[in-house]
Amino acid sequence: MSKLSRTVLTFGQMDRTDNFYMQRCLDLAAKGLGATKTNPLVGSVIVKNGEIIGEGYHQKFGEAHAEVNAIKNVANEADLLDSTLYVNLEPCAHFGKTPPCSNLIIEKKIPRVVIGALDTFSEVNGKGIEKMRAAGVDVKVGVLEKECRELNKRFYTNVEKKRPYIILKCAKSSDGFMDPIRENGERGIHWITQPETKKITHQWRAEEMGIIVGKNTVLNDNPSLTTRAVEGPNPVRIAIDPKASLHSNFAVFNEEATTYHLVGKLNSEVSTNQVLLDEFSPKSICEKLIELGLSSIIIEGGGYTLRQFIEAGLWDEARILTGQNKMNAGLMAPEINGILFNEIHCAGDLIQFFRNGL
Repeated sequence: MSKLSRTVLTFGQMDRTDNFYMQRCLDLAAKGLGATKTNPLVGSVIVKNGEIIGEGYHQKFGEAHAEVNAIKNVANEADLLDSTLYVNLEPCAHFGKTPPCSNLIIEKKIPRVVIGALDTFSEVNGKGIEKMRAAGVDVKVGVLEKECRELNKRFYTNVEKKRPYIILKCAKSSDGFMDPIRENGERGIHWITQPETKKITHQWRAEEMGIIVGKNTVLNDNPSLTTRAVEGPNPVRIAIDPKASLHSNFAVFNEEATTYHLVGKLNSEVSTNQVLLDEFSPKSICEKLIELGLSSIIIEGGGYTLRQFIEAGLWDEARILTGQNKMNAGLMAPEINGILFNEIHCAGDLIQFFRNGL
């Protein structure tokens, strides 16, 4: 075999190895879902001679980044001098709650870095790569880039669209109704899906920063909007109430989780944590939520609130749950004109996942 042939084979093997270790970074990064808040999900792996000698991930907002944790887990620091560091997002180049990871990589004299995707936040956006290359680090970018951006879809939506990542969630009967006809002031939740499915939806809540309902959903269902069926953090609850008519006795205002009460006028007698809005368009609501530091939102209802965001085109993902039984009459569920990308079954219920194709 010629030297050229051996070189080509080596590069081919390196590409496959880079993909393998980048996938490990993604697996590690996903462990931080629900805990990193506005920060991205990041995992890092350090490899020497085909063996992982250190790995870590960003575990919690405000704490050490993935690269720092991976480097700390290397038993013999001298091994870093002949290693490759893999990370699914460009190492930061600025001082935030922690020092720049690109500086640490240079300081530890790690000779090669493989990056999944650019960090498009204005304080980074190629600056970390530029800094490392200027220091003589061999930097490769774009390994499993599509998968890396998908994992951090919330982060990229915040940075590039200046709004939260928005998930619509709607449960409907097999004949398309989301709520029965309510007579004589009837109140209470009408469960459409099975208890096993509730665990899935509560896990969704634990993975996002906030959850939205409109005034009528609070009045009719009195939901608590917590993660009581699973282990995980409660999302911040957001109640949309332009006329400030909801009082503090509703479950959504209890002390189980933080609640923001979005109102058009302040009324100290109805609830705490009131947030004043001049208008209640989906765009204005999104601007306020990102200002409040909420990077991802589930909109759970009701029908009017869901339709407002659908008609405005302000949503990224929709999760539609269809129960087994008919309702025959009531409030029709909104139509989702999106791209179906997955569906699963749970205890007889159908769960479909859509992306906004706009």
